[in-house]
Amino acid sequence: MDSTASTPRTTAAPEIQLHVSDEQSTALLTDTLNLLGQGLPNADGASGLRELERWETVLAASDRPGLAKIKQEIGLLREALTSSTTQGHELAEILASLGAEAAKVADESANGYSGALHNLSKVLIKASNLLSR
Repeated sequence: MDSTASTPRTTAAPEIQLHVSDEQSTALLTDTLNLLGQGLPNADGASGLRELERWETVLAASDRPGLAKIKQEIGLLREALTSSTTQGHELAEILASLGAEAAKVADESANGYSGALHNLSKVLIKASNLLSR
């Protein structure tokens, strides 16, 4: 190859901002609460991982303030669930942190999500307690 030739570059596709409606956000909260209401997802993690992917997509599209810690914790949870060396107490810590963050967002929520987010917070903390035993 000629060292003076220009390096071919691929043009990055522009990111299209995903719009998530209030109805979609409500549906995601409801789906997650229903999933967790049936107990913790199986050890294979397929249903839990799909739910985490949905949350990551929705949170990435959100312009609401105060979600950075939740985004980080969901990423950590996904990594922990896909690792074969993750211990139960590690998952418990992440779930407890997610529960605490969900409660904070619920306290600051003014658009009808407060109740569902508080419920999600309680469920996550309960799951954390079950895993830490």
